[in-house]
Amino acid sequence: MYNELSSGIKSSITRSITKAFEIYMTNISWDEELFNIEDFVKSWQLYIVESATWFEKVPKEIKESPEFHEEIALKINASIEKILSEPVNEDLIASIEIMQDKLGTQYKYGCKAEALYVESLLKEMQKQA
Repeated sequence: MYNELSSGIKSSITRSITKAFEIYMTNISWDEELFNIEDFVKSWQLYIVESATWFEKVPKEIKESPEFHEEIALKINASIEKILSEPVNEDLIASIEIMQDKLGTQYKYGCKAEALYVESLLKEMQKQA
C-alpha cells in the first residue's frame, strides 16, 4: 500500500519521520536510556496530525490498513537507522570541539543529528556565559 502512494507523499512521510525523530530526541536530550519506540511513534502520530500536509492526502482506507501500518513501521525503522548512521562532518566536529574546549564540556555525539543538537546546546551555553 505504501508503494502505491505518490513519490511526493512518500518523501513527505520520510521527512515527517525524520523531523519528528529529531524533535523527540531533542525533547529527551538525546539520552538513549530515555528512548522508547512507542513514545516516539506516539509523538510522530501527533506530529503528522498537527503538522504534516501529507496525512490528509492519504485515503482513509490506506491509513486504516494493517498492511500500511506494517510498511510504515519498516519505514520508521529505516529512517531512524539512516539518521543514526549519518556521519558527522569535519566542520561540525571542529565547531563542537572549539566550543567544548571553551566551556569545559565533554558531550559525546554519534551521528550528525546528535552533533547538531550538541552544537545547538553549546551555542546556547555560550550565550548564557
